Amino acid sequence: MNSPSNLAELFQSLQRGELDAAAAAQFVEWRGGLPAAATASADVDLDRERRCGFPEVVYCPGKTIAAIEEILRIQLGHGQNCLATRVTAEQAHLLLEMFPDARYNPTARTLSILRNPARAAVGLVAIITAGTGDLPVAEEALETARWMGCGVELIVDVGVAGPQRLLANLSRFTDADAIVVVAGMEGALPSVVGGHVACPVIAVPTSIGYGASFQGLAALLGMLNSCAANVTVVNIDAGFKGGYVAGLITRRRHA
Repeated sequence: MNSPSNLAELFQSLQRGELDAAAAAQFVEWRGGLPAAATASADVDLDRERRCGFPEVVYCPGKTIAAIEEILRIQLGHGQNCLATRVTAEQAHLLLEMFPDARYNPTARTLSILRNPARAAVGLVAIITAGTGDLPVAEEALETARWMGCGVELIVDVGVAGPQRLLANLSRFTDADAIVVVAGMEGALPSVVGGHVACPVIAVPTSIGYGASFQGLAALLGMLNSCAANVTVVNIDAGFKGGYVAGLITRRRHA
């Protein structure tokens, strides 16, 4: 017989004896334990936490306040912790009135609501910046890893122009489970950090730099060409992605 395409067909197949309970359970698990919740502007993936470990994250640019509110209320209604990224100050002002227990980081431009906070932070994600101009991206990574229940350590302004600054902070990150290195300009810092540690290093290029940096392209290419074997790279200014990958590594290591 053909595989059932919805729950009604599944129950009919069970009733006719064409499927046993084990096959039906496998079908339900494959289709997802929770359905998506459709709104006027989004299709909220309520099953992502089961499949991927963490709920769907709300990317706010281009969304109205009404759309963001609706998505967050659906997630909260299903007992999920919420994280919204690239939230403007204007959006945050309105959202904080709707969700008084939300926390907004204006530097990171993130808004988080933890209705089920972890009892204790797990492991350590170190976030290292080459300069203070990289802080918005770095703090987005920090808030993401923190939302995932990881311990975090932020080390700021230790770029390669002053190598003694990184060496003075070695003890703060050599035991980390994963490290996020955020740098613009020539993007050299992740390679240097990678040569000092035995954990994965997630390099995040930023659009900080003069004209020849090409809005972060020079840093991206420099990081992609790193000779440090433990360095991998995410997109330009993608603090969320760097923090998320580091969070996954850390959580899996301590599972």
